[in-house]
Amino acid sequence: MLNVGTGDPNTGTFERAVALAEEFEEVFAAVGVHPHDAKLFDAAAEQRLINLAKQSERVIAWGEIGLDYHYDFSPREVQREVFVEQLRLAREGGKPVIIHTREAWDDTVETLRREWSGPGIMHCFTGELEHARASLDLGFNLSFAGNLTYQKAQNIRDAAAMVPADRYFIETDCPYLAPVPHRGKRNEPAFVVEVARKLAALRGVALEDIGGAAARNYGTLFRRALPGSR
Repeated sequence: MLNVGTGDPNTGTFERAVALAEEFEEVFAAVGVHPHDAKLFDAAAEQRLINLAKQSERVIAWGEIGLDYHYDFSPREVQREVFVEQLRLAREGGKPVIIHTREAWDDTVETLRREWSGPGIMHCFTGELEHARASLDLGFNLSFAGNLTYQKAQNIRDAAAMVPADRYFIETDCPYLAPVPHRGKRNEPAFVVEVARKLAALRGVALEDIGGAAARNYGTLFRRALPGSR
């Protein structure tokens, strides 16, 4: 399990994610400043991220980072600057990146083409087929959340049906996006089986095949074997 520690850098969310990963052998962590909170990114936050990534082997990814033009909680120019800076930090630290992008696909793809050449995940994929193909061409994996099950999310299902079997992940985006039949509730990791169930139906494979592929893809991306074989 990858526990993503992102958000306001002044609330200790990075440290809590790492502490949880250090407590449980099966849990790892990612750290990064979300685009909503880009305006809060400063030298102190940057140094804390660097220290956590260096000091704990449980930190295996950088994110969520990216661009969000839906809410604009942080100015777009600030989002872009902080995005580029965190891509640099991830590159120097040798970490894959977890990308959040909403209503900012063109700028996100352009930035990644210019600033990034490593592996990563398009978290909670919500784009069109063209965005899925662009992401795959960049070497990214697509990660699907509970909105895969929503009636109006045909664009997400189209992408889920075409993504290669070695290039997808499943996730919760907890506490948001609880899948059908739990929609409206607080999301939790146990509900991710419903995402897997929908993905299996779309691809015409067994539920167990989805779980196995997602686990293998996790091990491949993060260069870690499955539990018990490290």
